[in-house]
Amino acid sequence: MHSLFQPPLSLLQKTYATSSTSSIAPMTASRSLSPSIIVGGGLAGLAAATHLSSLSVPFLLLEASDSFGGRARTDLHEGFLLDRGFHIFLSSFPECRRLLNFSQLDLQPFYPGSLVYESDRFHRISDPFRRPLDSLPSIFNPIVSLPDKLLVGLTRLSAASLSDDSILSSDESTIYDHLKSIGFSDSIIEKFLRPFFAGIFFDPNLSTSSRLFKLVFKSLALGENALPAGGIGSIAQQLVARLPDTSLRTNSPVTSISDGSVTLASGEAITTDSGIIVAVEQPQAKKLIPKVFGSNVDADVENLKKPTRSTVCLYFSADQAPIAEPILILNGSGKGIVNNMFFVTNVAPSYAPKGKVLVSVSLIGAYQDRSDEDLTAEVLQELTGWFGSGVTGSWRHLRTYRIEFAQPDQTPPTNPIGRDPRVDEGLYVCGDHWSWATFDGALVSGLKAAEALVRDRGLIRR
Repeated sequence: MHSLFQPPLSLLQKTYATSSTSSIAPMTASRSLSPSIIVGGGLAGLAAATHLSSLSVPFLLLEASDSFGGRARTDLHEGFLLDRGFHIFLSSFPECRRLLNFSQLDLQPFYPGSLVYESDRFHRISDPFRRPLDSLPSIFNPIVSLPDKLLVGLTRLSAASLSDDSILSSDESTIYDHLKSIGFSDSIIEKFLRPFFAGIFFDPNLSTSSRLFKLVFKSLALGENALPAGGIGSIAQQLVARLPDTSLRTNSPVTSISDGSVTLASGEAITTDSGIIVAVEQPQAKKLIPKVFGSNVDADVENLKKPTRSTVCLYFSADQAPIAEPILILNGSGKGIVNNMFFVTNVAPSYAPKGKVLVSVSLIGAYQDRSDEDLTAEVLQELTGWFGSGVTGSWRHLRTYRIEFAQPDQTPPTNPIGRDPRVDEGLYVCGDHWSWATFDGALVSGLKAAEALVRDRGLIRR
């Protein structure tokens, strides 16, 4: 049996000081208003709630599941912390830095680089800016040529010099076309960049917008890849800890929204004259507010009809890890179903009971035609080819997560910063499908929706 992970009490104490990027202040209203309603308790909904709370604007947050966090949740299973799918936290994202207490998240960094499995061996690719000595032995690396290394450095410097807004409004193409236009070799694209960014965007074709590539590349240059010591779910729990308990409801799925009212699956109807923020995932948003995603809409919303990205994440328990470093391992062979894997406890020992190793393996796609048992057997067989039966023979399968909607599809054309959260009178939308598919995109989207609501509804003064 498993239970939802709850972080240590210290992470739940409501001692966080929130700030706002806006120049608005609470209004002491003479009239009594019903609370605004936020539908969905993922990162975007929690960001919206945090902003409303900081302005003393009453709200009611309705979450369909048994806890908050959306796709960024962690389960406790047999003493292991299992994130629901493969996650990495990029520490340089500005809204994350503004809104979250990094010290209390106790971020555990990855090694700045990767191991690439290709031609029956592992090849190290290191960040030359952070680990220059580690990069020296890879001068003759068969995956990354010297011109590729120079292009990586130039691309890194170029991305780091731009603001996020500049990146997100720049000319765009697919990631693949962008990499080819820069001049990267087929070797580095196919054996390193494709599996690396496929693991981030769940897009093996690299058809995601080049804007997202530039944004992530900038974040990798300026910060670290990391995991919170308490699991990725501790991000949401930190935000929840700042909110009034009376404003939060779980196990409250909303089935319809109309004219300032939401109806729950139980049949309960809740009305408001203070606005509704729809902060659910894109597939559910289409069901709740179909007219926003209908045929008579502009190109921005039509763009949201693209297919979604899927992934499968398998976890195993082991007694020891064949690799001791906190490093991401990529499949650069072009064969098999494994895209990337890593030994989680090398990064964050807190993810497993003492003396145990947690193994995370990620596949790209839904694999609907294969059972969990078949996938587990195939993954173990494939990784036995990487590490040997003496290593994988003792691995014990813990759990398989099938994430049908891992991210919205963000192939060009995109409009990540120009989309208005206001979609109708008193109705607002937020989420990574309404902005850009990162933690920061979800948080910024929630903030923008909350700001638009309070201004439109006259709940604050400038």
